[in-house]
Amino acid sequence: MTLAALATGTGAHQDAVNGAAAIRTIAVDPSRKRWTREEAALLYRMPFNDLLFRAQTVHRANFDPNAVQVSRLLSIKTGGCAEDCGYCSQSARNGADLKASKLMAVERVINEARKAREAGSTRYCMGAAWRSPKERDMDTLLSMVKGVKELGMETCMTLGMLNVEQAVRFKEAGLDYYNHNIDTSENHYSSIITTRTFADRLDTLSNVREAGLKVCCGGIIGMGEGEVDRVDMLVTLANLPEAPDSVPINMLIPIPGTQLEDAEPVNPIDFVRTIALARIMMPKAHVRLSAGRTEMSDEMQALCFFAGANSIFGGDVLLTADNPGEDKDEALFARLGLRPMEFSEL
Repeated sequence: MTLAALATGTGAHQDAVNGAAAIRTIAVDPSRKRWTREEAALLYRMPFNDLLFRAQTVHRANFDPNAVQVSRLLSIKTGGCAEDCGYCSQSARNGADLKASKLMAVERVINEARKAREAGSTRYCMGAAWRSPKERDMDTLLSMVKGVKELGMETCMTLGMLNVEQAVRFKEAGLDYYNHNIDTSENHYSSIITTRTFADRLDTLSNVREAGLKVCCGGIIGMGEGEVDRVDMLVTLANLPEAPDSVPINMLIPIPGTQLEDAEPVNPIDFVRTIALARIMMPKAHVRLSAGRTEMSDEMQALCFFAGANSIFGGDVLLTADNPGEDKDEALFARLGLRPMEFSEL
């Protein structure tokens, strides 16, 4: 497409012009419960400046635009997972060079949570590489939740699939959030994971919500999916009986030995578009800029924050992958005039 063609209103430019009228009919209503793929796709394809303006407008209507919630994520049991998730170094079915470990002691987890609180984190997330937690580990896990909760932090766990009884026990112990990502669209899902179904993931989300826990659920961008898959993933999340309270958007980290080690890098503008669409469709959620920040420039992260991301993971390590660390995040926040959210703002 040449500049001359754009100037005469032909091709892709004309498509954008035609779509603009339809976009204006899509009301930004925080109470709306259903989105269609067509509506979401129109928003995703808006001219970039218009999309960012719309996302920032929604963001400002619901949050302080300069406050970012900081969480910390600890791998409490690493590797040896029976699942075959194509992106994950912790799967026992791939060739990643990662040694499996046993479940951490409660005292160590609480000590790490205390350090995270002192560094400014308000939520502590604990993750174990399991298909689902076993009964023999439940008492230890519940003790971790109780101990972190006593520090005054929000608590989150990601342990694989949960049944209702397990979810209720975690709720009673003081768990605030349960993370269980859908990862991608239902259509693309089976090309990434075969050991559990997309429906299995939705069942766990239902069990978590039934127990009264807050849902943390998002996905990963850069796994060979198309634009329609990114849109469909967000439509699925926004159309849950209640949209997730927290929506982590991860950029794939291609790990040697995994199925996706040679995946093509994500186009930064496409990634920012995904963040913006998540903000518009789920206006009350904390949209978390999650894995992959080490590969993002400061400018790309700044665009993500402008597009509506208002949560990050702090610390040097994110489960088994590198993370920017407090020093880099503090420097970036200072340059952008951002600040960590206070406990009182959660």
